[in-house]
Amino acid sequence: MEGETMNWEKVCFLFLAVFATLCIASLGVAVAERSFLIAAFCLIGLYSTFLLSRKLRARAETD
Repeated sequence: MEGETMNWEKVCFLFLAVFATLCIASLGVAVAERSFLIAAFCLIGLYSTFLLSRKLRARAETD
C-alpha cells in the first residue's frame, strides 16, 4: 500500500482506538483503587467509543 495517506476516517478510527485503550487501562486503575465513579466514567467512555466507531463504519460502508 505504497502512497496511501491517512484520511479523516482513519484518523477518527485511530483516535477512537486510542481512547478505548485508555478507558480500558483506566478501568484497571479504578478496580485497583476501588472507585465506582472512575469505573462508571470508563465504562461510559468505552461504550461511547464503540458506538461512535460503529456509526463511523456504517457511514463509511454506505459511501
